[in-house]
Amino acid sequence: MVDKSVEVSVVAPLYNECDNVVELVESVSEVMSRSGSGYELILIDDGSTDGTLEELLEVQKRRPYVKVIQFRRNFGQTAALAAGFDHATGEVIVPLDGDLQNDPGDIPRLMAKLQEGYDVVSGWRRKRKDRLLSKKIPSWGANKLIGFITGVKLHDYGCTMKAYRREVVDHLNLYGEMHRFIPAIAHWSGARVTEMEVNHRRRRRGRTKYGLSRTLKVILDLVTVKFLGTFGNRPLHVFGGVGLLALLFSFLSGAVVIYQKYVSADKVDVSGNPLFTLTFMFLMMSVMFLLMGLLAEMMCRTYHESQNKPTYVIRKIYEPAVTEEGLSAGDKE
Repeated sequence: MVDKSVEVSVVAPLYNECDNVVELVESVSEVMSRSGSGYELILIDDGSTDGTLEELLEVQKRRPYVKVIQFRRNFGQTAALAAGFDHATGEVIVPLDGDLQNDPGDIPRLMAKLQEGYDVVSGWRRKRKDRLLSKKIPSWGANKLIGFITGVKLHDYGCTMKAYRREVVDHLNLYGEMHRFIPAIAHWSGARVTEMEVNHRRRRRGRTKYGLSRTLKVILDLVTVKFLGTFGNRPLHVFGGVGLLALLFSFLSGAVVIYQKYVSADKVDVSGNPLFTLTFMFLMMSVMFLLMGLLAEMMCRTYHESQNKPTYVIRKIYEPAVTEEGLSAGDKE
């Protein structure tokens, strides 16, 4: 439920960030107080073991607008952001990292950009203060790949600091490392997406939780996101396409076998011809992919119908203007 008094929900996941809690809360509070917008701060303790929760609860005593969510164990950044989104009551949701590398001073700028008619404003750490080999280069490659696959060209998918209108994230289910793909998923649903440069600061306290292995996870999640975004409602199109392609190869291979057996002067023996085996292999592949596509179609329909989940996303409904007599203004004229 949306709280009309809360315009902005600031969401920050924290995992073993005990030393950064106080400064994070104070900096966000200072910026939002100056902005004049009604706000709340949602802090998610993602299974910390260093006293982060104790610091959060201590801060909460002095800050009534702070909401603390504690996980039973470490579930990861995507799960933490999903929990923050689920419990946010603001009309705009702004996530940021809890390590102080994102600058809360950029929040009003992101909100101002939203007012230009956008639904998602993605932060771009153009002057990123991270290690070149372990962070910048893998991130650059991942961003290029994500932009190419999704068709949504952003410089910095990995920047947590973004601004979303709440209707954009209300219908999202996030898994794995998929929080970084929200702009692309939102774009596929018709949202207006842009990006703007944000400040990025060096980590002063604590240790980074991510390395090169995260890039591999992102690539695997990208495959999932692309499939669901493009073929989620019509899986037979991809499985059936592969099946029909295999059937074509089977037909061509079979035609060559028949030519070699009955037309060619050499009269190649079928039993010793590898193309004969290849023909049946492609034929079986065709049948399997077509059956997989039909099975996926049945699962897709069961998913949507069992949850009463629509296959569309509505931006706004414009009701007709009704007069006291019950006729629209247009009908009355």
